Amino acid sequence: MGAAVGRPAFGLAVAPRTTHAEERLAVAEHALLQWARSPGADTGVWDADASYTNRGLLAAVDDVLLLAEEDPFPLHPAASPARRRLDSAVGAAASRMVEEFQRVRVWDASPLRTAVDRLSLASSGVSLLVFPSSGDRTSSASSGGEVDASDGTRSRASSGVPDKVAALLESEVWDELDLVRPAGVSVLHEIALRMVRAGCTKELFRAFANAPCDVLDRFLSIIRVECSQRTTEAVIKRWTTVTKIIGKAIVAMRRQLHAQTPGAFDSFRDEYLLAIAENRTLILLEFADGFTTIMSHEKLVYMLGMYEALSDAAPSLLLLFSGARKELVSERTQEILTKLGDAMKVMVSGVMAKIQGDCPRKPSAPGGVHPLARDTMACVELLARHRTTLDLILADGDGRGTPAVAGSLAAGFVAELIACLERNLQGKLALACANAGGSRHLFLANNIGFILSRAADAGDVASLLGDAWAARRRGRLARHVASYAESCWGTAIALLETPVCGRGKPAKVLAEFDAAFTRARDSEACREVPDPALRAALRNAVSEMVVPAYSAFLQKHPNLGTSVRYTTDDVAESLSELFEGESVDSRKS
Repeated sequence: MGAAVGRPAFGLAVAPRTTHAEERLAVAEHALLQWARSPGADTGVWDADASYTNRGLLAAVDDVLLLAEEDPFPLHPAASPARRRLDSAVGAAASRMVEEFQRVRVWDASPLRTAVDRLSLASSGVSLLVFPSSGDRTSSASSGGEVDASDGTRSRASSGVPDKVAALLESEVWDELDLVRPAGVSVLHEIALRMVRAGCTKELFRAFANAPCDVLDRFLSIIRVECSQRTTEAVIKRWTTVTKIIGKAIVAMRRQLHAQTPGAFDSFRDEYLLAIAENRTLILLEFADGFTTIMSHEKLVYMLGMYEALSDAAPSLLLLFSGARKELVSERTQEILTKLGDAMKVMVSGVMAKIQGDCPRKPSAPGGVHPLARDTMACVELLARHRTTLDLILADGDGRGTPAVAGSLAAGFVAELIACLERNLQGKLALACANAGGSRHLFLANNIGFILSRAADAGDVASLLGDAWAARRRGRLARHVASYAESCWGTAIALLETPVCGRGKPAKVLAEFDAAFTRARDSEACREVPDPALRAALRNAVSEMVVPAYSAFLQKHPNLGTSVRYTTDDVAESLSELFEGESVDSRKS
């Protein structure tokens, strides 16, 4: 009886409360339903910039969560319509909050707009191909100028990386950039507060993987576009730069997010950043993995740059991760580095084979610097910058480098490349030059001088190969200069130094000398010696051989009179015009 009496009394007490709760639920459900039926950029609680708040929708979410906390249906079984409606409404409210989370702009990429545009629109810049095609020979890599390293470490004025982009590779710059939108962070606090009340934090955690981040995504979009519109070299260069920038950006983002006003999102922010970092890092790694199948030796320098960018960025990126996430990123990074290393071992062998086998019959100009020498030294300059990475690649496997120079595998490999070039030059190429009427010694002097000059001008090469290597080449160069003078001018001088007795009058000997001298001068005047120092050394060697002998002959035979066609000064002046690459008469006309 007591129980029967008590029920009506309790029912009367709670009926208004329950009815009121159902009315509140119905109003909130209607608002949430209308929200779900009207998707769009500005139909949520907040707009993307967090400058506007729809108080009605936010009140509906809050009322649903408050109803769940009040538990107004205690006598209703769990499966009752009212309970199911309330649970469904809570789920809908949480889903709406996740949608808001994925829409709000937390990160501000506007300070990076100029840099992004410059990197996106910049041309591929100076070619870094190990052996550029004929159309690429105007690059500074093959002409002796500064070569773009695509990483901002060289002079900005000569680098293919725009100034605004190069600046982002300097850590200090990030302290001056405001990358976080405080209004967006305030919305994150609001969302986190409601997700905790709804008991749906797992759903929020899952949303982190797809969280927008304009700061990073603007740069990633460049790579996506370039994959379809640019050459492989351009994509690799952009990837290298973007990887370095993203590594620095994530560190700056973390620092700036932690500096914001504290709130409910604080307990989520590290996981949030880790998810953003993991997602973008895995995207970068997938791009890198796509290039591990490239085996063309011409792409070696680009691949070295990619390997170094990934190696350099990995430690700072891994510092952001922990546990399984860190293990995943670490394993994936190491896997791709290994694959890149394996690909580069094949490329290294290809570079050596190219220099050993590439020997066209004719040089570019009689006695001049051969294109193979230009290409090889451009390759050497580029590779010398990557000596540490080359040492790692060559040490891990059967690379062709040998630690012959200063105990460095990279030095040994570069020295062997140049040695292969020199063997090629001394063999078929020099023979072809001699067959074409030129001097083998002038050809070799030109090319050895070019090798020495390029090695000296590139500090990386000079320090890699060492002083002893350079001294040996200087000795060879001096021998070829002396041999050239003897081979091309010795015949004419011999006419003057052979006793006149039995050969006719001195005037006849002088005429024979004049003819031999004129032939040699006209032949050698059109030879090209591009290096001014070598040109002066050759002229000096010839002059020291010819002028004193000619002067001595004239002094010994003072009665030659009108038989003297050239004065000593005429001979000296004529020799001072050698090796300009065109005939004297042509230049004077």
